Amino acid sequence: SAKNVIFWVARHFFCGVLERWQVVNEDLLGWLLGYHWDFVAKIANMSDNEGDQGPKSTFSTYMAEGDQLYHKGEYVKAIESYSTALILQPDDKNCLVARSKCYVKMGDSDNALRDAEASLKEDKEFFKGLYQKAEALYTMGDFEFALVFYHRGHKLRPELQEFRLGIQKAQEAIDNSVGSPSSVKLENKGDLSFFHKADEVKKGRPKGLIHPLRREMRQQNKKTPKSEKTAKQLLGELYSDKEYLEKLLKDEDLVKGKMRGGERLQDLILNCITYLDTRTEFWRQQKPIYARERDRKLMQQKWNKTRQNPPSDPTRFVLKSLEEIDAALTAGNAESSLKKAREVLKSVQCWSEEVVPNKKEVLGNLHSCIGNALIDLGKMDRALDNHQKDLDLARQCKLPEAKSRALDNVGRVYARIGKFPQAIDAWEEKIPLACGGLERTWLFHEIGRCYLELKRHTEARDYGVRSLAVADEIADEKWQLNACVLVAQSEMKLGNFKSGVAHFERALDRAKVLQDDPARDAIQKVT
Repeated sequence: SAKNVIFWVARHFFCGVLERWQVVNEDLLGWLLGYHWDFVAKIANMSDNEGDQGPKSTFSTYMAEGDQLYHKGEYVKAIESYSTALILQPDDKNCLVARSKCYVKMGDSDNALRDAEASLKEDKEFFKGLYQKAEALYTMGDFEFALVFYHRGHKLRPELQEFRLGIQKAQEAIDNSVGSPSSVKLENKGDLSFFHKADEVKKGRPKGLIHPLRREMRQQNKKTPKSEKTAKQLLGELYSDKEYLEKLLKDEDLVKGKMRGGERLQDLILNCITYLDTRTEFWRQQKPIYARERDRKLMQQKWNKTRQNPPSDPTRFVLKSLEEIDAALTAGNAESSLKKAREVLKSVQCWSEEVVPNKKEVLGNLHSCIGNALIDLGKMDRALDNHQKDLDLARQCKLPEAKSRALDNVGRVYARIGKFPQAIDAWEEKIPLACGGLERTWLFHEIGRCYLELKRHTEARDYGVRSLAVADEIADEKWQLNACVLVAQSEMKLGNFKSGVAHFERALDRAKVLQDDPARDAIQKVT
């Protein structure tokens, strides 16, 4: 390729320089290439960009990038990464499912369904594709078809909780939409003369004529105060946006204008309003207002009862609740975990120290669970707030294990949002509290990575060496690989090319032993 040619030319150029200096040394040649690496690589990349507009990396790299962006909540960018990966492997069903998930999150049900069906093209029993197709259909409001595919997936993989939950929510949505026949009881009690009179009037009225008042009521039906109140409850913050769009439609001069692409503003505004109306109807069917109010009241009664009358064994209740919260988060259901943790937190906050002697410790655990769920949901600011509360409670009660856990989580959040100095402070405070070799090698490695991001290469190398030493002690090949890469990268930045190459070679050996192909390919590309 053009890149290889440019590197070959650069190597021969520097060889010529060394010959003129009458000094031929491979180490010196390597140093010269390394010193000018950024310049040469930039030219090579420019050449590649001019000659090749296709993907510049591997399928696994784009998949990993898409997964990371999905977990951060950056669904548009994640779709771009998955789409690039599909250029390399167009029929990869896992990638199609991943992109379909992004479309569901964005409310683009049509594309979500299209990708889910494409993942089932070769294998009709691919359970991930079946689940994603059911999710897409559910989002579109096709609850009956969604229920069919939830059942189909459950039949194939009965051990998976996702299909059981899908069956339950689809069935509930159907009941909310059309009602359950068993709950309807018709009686013929009372005065029925009104209906008889209505029948007589109907018989005497010419077919096809509608009373003018009734026609007017039909026309205004969409704008009755009751329906508007319902829409406001269902749309929430989006209702003010809908009102604003409706006001824009009244501006005749504005709606006659056009966008740069030629699309009329009137069409764009109408499409937005139609979308909001469609979502309102979907939410109305999925969970009507009366059902929401009923559930809210029942939940409020349950909370009040739990607060006023703690369970007979509060300790057992708390432990069981923590297990359920952790199980939901492990299964990937962060929203359910968060909801449960908040419910238990409200209950425990109302209990006295007599009921729960270690109340502050329990509250710290719950704040930690809430913070971890919020991290998975990409809400970093709120996650940091909860982990900081956990840390404050741990310091008040002088609980080393809880303090170590909180510092770990605080550091993780800071690192995720790019505040590396704060992450380093939290993790360095955790060092004396770290228990076991695995935790220490991970901790040293993460601190080293933060220093590397800050371009403080000496500190990055030192922590990489510490991480590698602990990984060697516990004979953990995975962390030996990670630590070697960190040390190698730091040494190369410091100009210690011989040491850097040696650590890259050792990392390559570990990658081959672990059969970690992505790591092996990445190391070979660097070396």
